[in-house]
Amino acid sequence: MEEITGVIDYGYTPYSEFKNNVEKVVKIKGVIHNIREMSDFAFILIRTARELIQCVYSPEFSEFRLNENIVEQASAKITGKVVKSETRDGSERYELQIHDIEIISSPAAIPPVVISKKQVTCDLSVNLDNRPVTLRNPKERAIFKIQEGIQRGFREYLQSQNFTEIHSPKINFAGAEGGTNVFKLDYFGKTVYLAQSPQLYKQALVPVFERVFEIAPVFRAEHHDTSRHLNEYISMDFEMGFIESFTDIMNMETGALKYIMNLLKTEYTPEVELLKVDIPEITSIPCIRFKDAKELCVKKLKNITDMKDFEPEEEAFLGKWAKQQFNSDFLFVTHYLSKKRPFYTMDDPEDPEVTLSFDLLFRGLEITSGGQRIHDYNEQVAKMKKMGMNPDEFETYLMLHKYGAPPHGGLGLGLERLTMHLLGFKNVRNATMFPRDINRVSP
Repeated sequence: MEEITGVIDYGYTPYSEFKNNVEKVVKIKGVIHNIREMSDFAFILIRTARELIQCVYSPEFSEFRLNENIVEQASAKITGKVVKSETRDGSERYELQIHDIEIISSPAAIPPVVISKKQVTCDLSVNLDNRPVTLRNPKERAIFKIQEGIQRGFREYLQSQNFTEIHSPKINFAGAEGGTNVFKLDYFGKTVYLAQSPQLYKQALVPVFERVFEIAPVFRAEHHDTSRHLNEYISMDFEMGFIESFTDIMNMETGALKYIMNLLKTEYTPEVELLKVDIPEITSIPCIRFKDAKELCVKKLKNITDMKDFEPEEEAFLGKWAKQQFNSDFLFVTHYLSKKRPFYTMDDPEDPEVTLSFDLLFRGLEITSGGQRIHDYNEQVAKMKKMGMNPDEFETYLMLHKYGAPPHGGLGLGLERLTMHLLGFKNVRNATMFPRDINRVSP
């Protein structure tokens, strides 16, 4: 009787082991990414999960001959001898002299977009329409390997700080942020909403686990059609209890960002080099109060009309200011006005017009909102009523406060925005695998 051991070994040799197998015959698997035929030989690039492996065909290597089945996008098993060579800059590389190619799956059509060049050059809309194909391009693929590294770094760092990973429901009885930017659903005759954030649930779990985090999609029914907005995006959230000050939250995020950037440098080198990523150096992150930041903007920029929040050009200015003044790619802006923050945000006891909250700007783009939450029951009910909300509609949320909660706070960090700005893109859709906005719900 056959037994399943949990071990899979097909005998393939990863490219990382080529250096230990020079002049040996090995077997690899992958997709034929590109074929360049010369007069008496051919270069065949094989796309594996992370690399492009250059293989060389020549009749002198074996009795195998190219045929009509050897086409781009065919999946194949390739047998050949590993040989060592040099690149133009003198660095070592390894390639495979082909002895045999076994086709195991063939494409039924030619891809609608050229993906075998160094980068996809079509319009973004065409790229997104053909996402299952364009993501096969190594540069497109590398974007989301970098994004994996960001999520992985966030998770690993918080777990090292005794956070528990949670999964909150995405179908909720009410919006976490209030307001009208929620997607309504008919849920067996009841009106429910897609989650704007895991806010209410991660707060509820602070008395349970003390520190929690989640990496998951959130939904915003905002009628924005801009280069920085999506209607579904991935939010990296955490909430932590027994804080002494809301600066504890900023310190935790700073530590997480340091860890993430170091992880990208050390374990995502191929993607960092391919995309020429400018990884920021983080020692500390400067802070400025909202009021003071606004005064800076008013002095330097014209036509500032909204004194309660920042326009994109103001954020861009503050990003440049932080770089010039502190050589920092990041800037915390703190003490936002109470009327511009959600109902659960704690007001500053010394000045109730402002909150113990912050945003984090990265190179002039807001990527994080966070702050200290109200933990006292009477204080939370009073603020709800002040904002015209009915506390009875939040009975289960208020269990947190009614039955005791420690001082706590947290944040939400937009994964796609961080990826977009880290990689120097102008549109967040470049950093979104399958974007969902007001115009796009496919593929």
